[in-house]
Amino acid sequence: MFKDFKKSMMEEFEMTDLGKMHYFLGIEVKQSSNGIFIGQKKYAEEILKRFHMEGCNSVQNPIVPGTKLVKDEGGEKVDSTHFKQIVGSLMYLTATRPDLMFAVNLISRYMESPTELHFQAAKRVLRYLKGTTDLGLFYKKKTGAKLMGFSDGDYAGDLNDRKSTSGYVFLLSSASCSLVFEKTTCCHSLNRS
Repeated sequence: MFKDFKKSMMEEFEMTDLGKMHYFLGIEVKQSSNGIFIGQKKYAEEILKRFHMEGCNSVQNPIVPGTKLVKDEGGEKVDSTHFKQIVGSLMYLTATRPDLMFAVNLISRYMESPTELHFQAAKRVLRYLKGTTDLGLFYKKKTGAKLMGFSDGDYAGDLNDRKSTSGYVFLLSSASCSLVFEKTTCCHSLNRS
């Protein structure tokens, strides 16, 4: 079926068969008999080089467990354009790195007025990236394509506005296929007579 489709497309449009995909929009694709691995090692290395972190020491996690960032209005301001560039680069990397999603989501909340506190948190994500450039998503072949979902929430956990953070992840063939973190306002109205 696939060969017939490819043949009909080549008859209708001018195109060249390049074989199996290896690289697309900064995402590396490695296909094997065991499954498909997608990663962004080259892009991750470019991020580290761009922000002069290629020689840094790596850390074991992208954010210290239990960290709660705040607006830090009295803190020393940093260049917001530079901070936004770091966050934007990391956001694109989360396409194949769900392990970065929570930390990147957290630091992205402070792009408008970042301080040294937020910049240090972003640098920690880069230091974690330094030691984990080879990570990505591996979709195993012959696993029955079982879909599993998980969710979690932090009720009123934001120290600035008391909003809640919730998230979910769906796994297909042992790798993430959808991951979301969001802040929500949880209000309950009470009718008092």
